[in-house]
Amino acid sequence: MNSKKAAADKAISFIQNDMHVGLGTGSTAYWAIDGIGRRVREEGLKIKAIATSNRSEEQARGLGIPIFSFADIDMLDITIDGADEVDQNMNLIKGGGGALLREKIVASNSRQLVIIVDENKMVRHLGKFWLPVETAVFGWEKTLKKLAALDCTPHLRMNNDAPYVTDNGNYIVDCDFREIIQPEILHEQINSIVGVMENGLFIKMATKVVVGHENGDAEIFNGNR
Repeated sequence: MNSKKAAADKAISFIQNDMHVGLGTGSTAYWAIDGIGRRVREEGLKIKAIATSNRSEEQARGLGIPIFSFADIDMLDITIDGADEVDQNMNLIKGGGGALLREKIVASNSRQLVIIVDENKMVRHLGKFWLPVETAVFGWEKTLKKLAALDCTPHLRMNNDAPYVTDNGNYIVDCDFREIIQPEILHEQINSIVGVMENGLFIKMATKVVVGHENGDAEIFNGNR
């Protein structure tokens, strides 16, 4: 069984009728949205959802999941999303799929943030996966240089021969920090740079992590806090 699907199937069991639900973005969140759509069709599950990307919104609408905005919903009961890395304290790197700003807005307005990953995403220290940083298009060259001054190797994300553009019209700089020992401090350092919209460090935001395994099992990891 697909380990990502195993994690997603367990996570969507936490959703109940009349909940406001955040829908993540990426290859693991895809399975969660697919499963929620199945529950809507087969069980008559009634929810209101907000998606973290145009891609996830399109998938959800195609499955009959009703999509709303924060103009309609004050607070989300639960958000189910993936992550690129999860450390032992449940800190995350997210944004590999290019939706980190919207993902963080949704996560920060959720009572529960349930992260679904396969076992390969669990690490002792963050940083092997390049840290995405969403930046304004104007002056991105200066922003990149200031990121480099934080002792990383920054790379402007490309889409073929042109810079990758997020759903919000921004660029993404992927930063190779090699190993991130103090994610809380780095988070503040990055976000203090003028031109940075948001970075992919999600510090102490996850309420639980569901880890899927290739044998079809899924377990809940609550961290070493």
